[in-house]
Amino acid sequence: MNEQPTYLKLLCGIANAESDAHCYLTAWRDTTADAELRSILSTVASREGEHGMSFAKRVIELGFDFERTESATLAEKVTVARSACSDMEKARHFGLDRAEETLTFFDTVFKDHSIDIRTGELMGRYIAEEHDTARMVKRCYDTMCLQGASATPASTTLGSLETKVDALCRTVDELRQIVCAQTMPATVA
Repeated sequence: MNEQPTYLKLLCGIANAESDAHCYLTAWRDTTADAELRSILSTVASREGEHGMSFAKRVIELGFDFERTESATLAEKVTVARSACSDMEKARHFGLDRAEETLTFFDTVFKDHSIDIRTGELMGRYIAEEHDTARMVKRCYDTMCLQGASATPASTTLGSLETKVDALCRTVDELRQIVCAQTMPATVA
């Protein structure tokens, strides 16, 4: 079997995280009544699903097995996506209000100079699409804020703050898991 590249766990982590995002964003898309949001969610969910499959395929092309592993939080995310919560609550829950902030994760990806050209091409396209997605969802979130600014009671604001903190904790944990998986010595399957 091939020697395992240093970035194999990163590829697997991205494949799994993006596949999870496809699931819950598709569920949200199917429940929203907002046509503009539905269009954005369709684009973003499609991208996430394609990223998941592309990274899984790349792992296999490198000569390694890929095993799809759902996040322990996926079922909860799908439940929230399908719930009667408002789109604003869902946006905050899934971090649309801070999507641009989470992109700093990609700032050091190319410090690994052992990345082969095909994987580098895939990573470059993926990162560019993630940045575009962040811009799209930020504009959408800002529009939702403008539309709902006058109708937000104080009790909803406190609940929204709690939701933001919970979502931030989940995102930090997911990024920690990806980084830890990338830096742990691996066994070849």
